[in-house]
Amino acid sequence: MPELPEVETSRRGIEPHILNKKVTDIIIRQKQLRWPIPARLKSQLCGQIIRQVDRRGKYILLRTDVGTAILHLGMSGSLRILPTGTPAEKHDHVDIVFAKTLLRLRDPRRFGALLWTSGDPLQHKLLTKLGPEPLSDAFNTDYLYQLSRSRKVAIKTLIMNSHVVVGVGNIYASESLFAAGISPLRRADRISLARYQHLVNAIKDILQRAIEQGGTTLRDFTQQDGKPGYFQQTLNVYGRGKLPCPDCTAAIKQITQAQRSTFYCPHCQK
Repeated sequence: MPELPEVETSRRGIEPHILNKKVTDIIIRQKQLRWPIPARLKSQLCGQIIRQVDRRGKYILLRTDVGTAILHLGMSGSLRILPTGTPAEKHDHVDIVFAKTLLRLRDPRRFGALLWTSGDPLQHKLLTKLGPEPLSDAFNTDYLYQLSRSRKVAIKTLIMNSHVVVGVGNIYASESLFAAGISPLRRADRISLARYQHLVNAIKDILQRAIEQGGTTLRDFTQQDGKPGYFQQTLNVYGRGKLPCPDCTAAIKQITQAQRSTFYCPHCQK
């Protein structure tokens, strides 16, 4: 699933091609994604100029003077910039067409979304209850520590809760907890302020580095194959079950936690 760094890289990749460009057409081949594409989307978006290309959590916001298109890539979605008239393939569900190019949404599993709001997109029901952005000043040690005092859930579950902080998906939660030396099984309300400082710093550092890597290795949004092409991640624990820990050589442990795979070093993470 695309996580926050991949979504931010996608936002940066498409922005130069569509910013300040007028939408000339919308081609919808599959109306039913995770939610139905609104019937009014074509009439509302056609003729409008894309004024901003923003991101909130894992949602990409295409802002115009009259409203905002809200894009989500779901489990398998990707975006491509292609010449107008490029033939569509099986899973190419939507084209947002401009004068010379088009923005194509490909989504084999159809868990993505394309929605529309004429109001403030940050007040949309999907976005209004989201937690702070992890790279913002609002996400800090005091915030996470104070919030955790009443939470008896495992710390990995807490930081993956989008109402607590957005964009810390499974991969980055495992990697951040390893970097902070905190067991993913430890109860959130039993972690000290000092250890939360290490965790917040680790989350910010790992996500920032992932975005920077994505920005340098995921350059091509103009290929018809639609492959996401996400950056090659340098991972310490995720996906490395039974392999040696890079710090102590003990075997990385893999467990299932809240129906997701968790990877950690039982020796280094307490």
